[in-house]
Amino acid sequence: QCDLQGLWKNELGSNMTILATNTAGTFSGYYHTAVAATNKQILVSPLQGAQQHPSAKRHPTFSFTVQWQFSDSTTAFVGQCFVDHHGKETLETTWLLREEVLSHKDTWKATR
Repeated sequence: QCDLQGLWKNELGSNMTILATNTAGTFSGYYHTAVAATNKQILVSPLQGAQQHPSAKRHPTFSFTVQWQFSDSTTAFVGQCFVDHHGKETLETTWLLREEVLSHKDTWKATR
């Protein structure tokens, strides 16, 4: 069974810490990205999420959002946790980042 709680690192050097998942499957934590399109200092940013059926599934799906503390943007992640036959856990995720723009006509360039 996959347990999201703990420290996770990706191949780009970013890391996140997920605190305990409650019985409803919700969790919080912190994300420290190693990749950002900004000249500002990168800060650790809070995350909030939920895991689908945390006690019933071997490879559960989950989602979380990160409110970046160093930019006017928010990222939503969705993914699934996999456990191989050696017990190694891997998270596969996809993300969308929405950045603040000054007018509705610029909305086309606000999402990556």
